[in-house]
Amino acid sequence: MSHSAIFKRVEESLDKIRPFLKADGGDVRIVELSDDLALKLEFLGACKECSMNRMTFKAGIEENIRRDVPEVVKIEALQIN
Repeated sequence: MSHSAIFKRVEESLDKIRPFLKADGGDVRIVELSDDLALKLEFLGACKECSMNRMTFKAGIEENIRRDVPEVVKIEALQIN
């Protein structure tokens, strides 16, 4: 599967959780999907400073991506609390 197809599937996976993030004034964006399929994400808005962002990342975002896009080998959130 092409890099761009995997990127698109990651975005689709994030779209499933974005309504919950946006309801609290936040969001998440892809910073990088490397050639070796390591993913870097960044929290935006209220999610960036939220004390619960580590739990949101682990139990929501990471879990969804691992289920929806198993080709991604590593998922990292930048600037997480």
